[in-house]
Amino acid sequence: MMQTAAGWAAPIATAVAALMTASNLGPRVTGWGFVVFFVGSVCWCIVALQTDQDNLLWANGFLTLVNLAGVWRWLGRQARYDRAGANASAASRRSKTPDIVPLSALMGAQVLGKDQESLGHVIEAMIRRDRSSLAYLVVSAGGLGGVGETLHALDAEEFVLTDAGVSCDLTGEDMGRRPVLAQDQWPASAEGWM
Repeated sequence: MMQTAAGWAAPIATAVAALMTASNLGPRVTGWGFVVFFVGSVCWCIVALQTDQDNLLWANGFLTLVNLAGVWRWLGRQARYDRAGANASAASRRSKTPDIVPLSALMGAQVLGKDQESLGHVIEAMIRRDRSSLAYLVVSAGGLGGVGETLHALDAEEFVLTDAGVSCDLTGEDMGRRPVLAQDQWPASAEGWM
């Protein structure tokens, strides 16, 4: 009975964990993906012990340790950093002149246009070397999992950072008329690319 349960749980947990970590939905989901990976690797170890497969046991014994490191990295260490950034941002919002937000909060943030219309998600933030300020955001619009997406740039003057993500005055139609960035070639500066 245990072999049957572990035999089913191992591939299911591994597949679910792979989806969770590959989806890049943020540190918390990635961390829980490693928890599910850990469960899967333990189940694979059980299968290996019951079927006398030393190679499977050694491989998944090692992966169990790697998965524990992933749990610590994403649900321990990174979670503390994210909380510290969120706390600093919250304290800034309560001040007379709110002015800081964690840069990590931008990655994957939803871009909302006029009337709170979703225009896409931030995939990268480009920063000026000389002033350490945002130059532009690269926004992914449309597609599924990166397939069929179009990339557009938003100049730093065109958006504001909010608790919900990024807000701008564009519509979906406005975004569609903007130049499409090549997947592997983005503007070298914030000036002159519009």
